[in-house]
Amino acid sequence: MFKKIFGLLLVINLTACTGVNLDQALGSVLETIADTPLTEAQIGNGLKQALEIGIGKGSDRLSLKDGYFKSAYKILLPEDVQKVTSKLQNVPGFSQVENKLLELINRGAEDAAKSAKPIFVDAIKGMSFQDATQILMGNRNAATQYLEGNTKTKLYKAFMPKIKTSLDKVNATKYWSDAVTAYNKIPLVKKMNPSLDDYVTKQALVGLFSMVEKEEGNIRTNVNARTTDLLKKVFAKQDK
Repeated sequence: MFKKIFGLLLVINLTACTGVNLDQALGSVLETIADTPLTEAQIGNGLKQALEIGIGKGSDRLSLKDGYFKSAYKILLPEDVQKVTSKLQNVPGFSQVENKLLELINRGAEDAAKSAKPIFVDAIKGMSFQDATQILMGNRNAATQYLEGNTKTKLYKAFMPKIKTSLDKVNATKYWSDAVTAYNKIPLVKKMNPSLDDYVTKQALVGLFSMVEKEEGNIRTNVNARTTDLLKKVFAKQDK
């Protein structure tokens, strides 16, 4: 790069002496500089920037009120829970159990999503430059697939206690416990004791990865979403 800059200065001096069109000369040299092959470090840093942007937007949106509850990522009740809520429709105090529980589990996921970003960022920083190059030239969701394949277990273990805390915080755990207790008193029903923590954690991560994938696709295909010079140069490579 220093040689090219030196060359640019030399061109300026020569054109001043020979009368060659300066704009054309500058354009030629600058084009050569712009076409300089990207190093693995540049590709890696550019891709990491893109992922941090996508993950930041995704987790920030999901952590807002109704980020899950009133979006395409809304967490629905599992089938077993629906069986419980349908049986409780006529039990005093639980006529709105399904709607109430739906809101509570999504509020829990929204609360937990606030702490998701640093977990993902740590995973991104650990990505090798070789991995980054393969991801850049891979499928449109290659980065999301990489993160899901390499961090899902770790994310689950880190995210699970936050979900539990969040569910406790919005009283979803107690509400569900009260609902199950009322349900189990109904004659001839199969006793239920499902774990909301596990289910909500898995569904919250599904929504989070889906949002990240959406942002990754946006950066890959939408030139205006490439908000830094490095992103523009790195993703121009995959456009060819």
